[in-house]
Amino acid sequence: MSQPSVISRRVATTAAVVLALAAGLTACAGPQDNGGSDGTSGASAKPAKGGTLTVLNSNPQEDFDPARLYTSGGGNVPSLVFRTLTTRNRENGAAGAQVVPDLATDLGTPSKNATVWTYTLKDGLKYEDGTAITSADIKYGIERSFAAELSGGAPYLRDWLIGGADYQGPYKDKKGLDSIEVPDEKTIVFHLNKPEGEFPYLATQTQTTPVPQAKDTGTKYEEHPVSSGPYKVVSNENDGERLVLERNPHWSAGTDDERKAYPDKIDVRSGLDSAVINQRLSASQGADAAAVTTDTNLGPAELAKVSGDKELAARVGTGHFGYTNYIAFNPKVKPFDNPKVRQAIAYAVDRSSVINAAGGSSLAEPATTYLPNQKSFGHTPYDHFPAGETGNAAKAQELLKEAGYAKGLTVTLTHSNDKDFETSPEIATALQAALKKAGITVELKGLESNDYSDTIRSASKEPGFFLAHWGADWPSGGPFLAPIFDGRQIVKDGANFNSGFLNDPSVNKEIDEINKLTDLDAAAQRWGALDKKIGEQALTVPLFHPVYKRLYGQDIKNVVISDWTGVLDISQVAVK
Repeated sequence: MSQPSVISRRVATTAAVVLALAAGLTACAGPQDNGGSDGTSGASAKPAKGGTLTVLNSNPQEDFDPARLYTSGGGNVPSLVFRTLTTRNRENGAAGAQVVPDLATDLGTPSKNATVWTYTLKDGLKYEDGTAITSADIKYGIERSFAAELSGGAPYLRDWLIGGADYQGPYKDKKGLDSIEVPDEKTIVFHLNKPEGEFPYLATQTQTTPVPQAKDTGTKYEEHPVSSGPYKVVSNENDGERLVLERNPHWSAGTDDERKAYPDKIDVRSGLDSAVINQRLSASQGADAAAVTTDTNLGPAELAKVSGDKELAARVGTGHFGYTNYIAFNPKVKPFDNPKVRQAIAYAVDRSSVINAAGGSSLAEPATTYLPNQKSFGHTPYDHFPAGETGNAAKAQELLKEAGYAKGLTVTLTHSNDKDFETSPEIATALQAALKKAGITVELKGLESNDYSDTIRSASKEPGFFLAHWGADWPSGGPFLAPIFDGRQIVKDGANFNSGFLNDPSVNKEIDEINKLTDLDAAAQRWGALDKKIGEQALTVPLFHPVYKRLYGQDIKNVVISDWTGVLDISQVAVK
């Protein structure tokens, strides 16, 4: 990508946002146990229109402005109000990882080299006030996302559009971006500075939401954004802590194949403790009987309790999101400059103990590949350093001897003090015990959240051996591999995510070649092959992929959990 500093500073929020908004939303799988007998419904009754859906969340829906949201697929709550050029397919499992048209008639028409993308809008698209949605509104919506006061959204358009790097938004530059053309009210054309075959995925970001310029109120727009979706904002209290949505009378199901819009009203209540959310969903009393959560998982103890109750167990939605927890090495720090040391650690890892530390096999699945184990990412099975379930200490000791550490060695593992079951002390302690068997003494260094993030993302301060995780902005290998392994995205003076400082011309070239492909299935295969090639260098040790387990109320029907978000899709839910 041509501006690694921009991408790297902001892509960091991918994992965090993905987990917060959609821990999935987004960014961004697998078989699920949805509690219903047919696998698609939380209750046997046929879903019907009517009633109020309550959403109980920990994190407020802050910055409810399409320019400021960092979501893919349109998000979860946001996609009820904001329609985009394309969106995620609202189906269970792998089918839900596909990108489909939304406001546009198709996924876009690319030029021969995928540097120009043309979209045509559907007929009959209207805002909540009944006025027509035009291509100029989409252009304006994108342009306002470049304004400094509306920052926070995904950085790709700034990086990909010709002139995007220097554009300051329509409040400062009323001329707009020449690289976005609107030859008529239904056509919009994007001119990119390099081939991007995955532009249809990017077009799912909320930045492609239409915004009527006459109704733009700048930073106050989030209080009442003009709806293009099935619901409009009735009230927004305390920056998204309480968000009330009601039907948009001018939304037409005839123009929208994805959103069901069953409930009459949606009441989003945030700022709640996760334990309280799960208690309320479990009790399912009053309005909570028709409640869901879009950001709160069941923890190990809660899951054990729920699993022992047949009625509660039937109300647990299970999903997978494109996300990997792993060990990262800095090969500039001794002894991790020696590939055999990195390989030894890979062999010594006891994934069974790591998974237990992450909450057990119901909440984590073992990983030996960097890419998540889903087709859309191009997952190609490999295990270059087979440790089995409990580690291969003998092979690890053999490699250490070859590396000149026949008597073993002592290393420091940096981790977060957050109790997140990912980069937390529990995971670090499990690894410490496993590596001890191979003659590797691990000293643990725990850091508070902000210090941890600042340290591992600093090219100058990055430790040699630390815990990390990554989630994709959309279900493809591109936003997974490029930020971590593209040498041109190494950032020396900002947030750096290429922890292994890999700058392999053959890897960089292959990333560019794959980006030219508009056949997403063919691209996926190439991403998988590239993952396998990079994995041979042992710059990371994949540990596990998380599994999301979330309760929903007893009156919830039509539970759909796609491989794009890994969580219940509230655009499909019915309460009647």
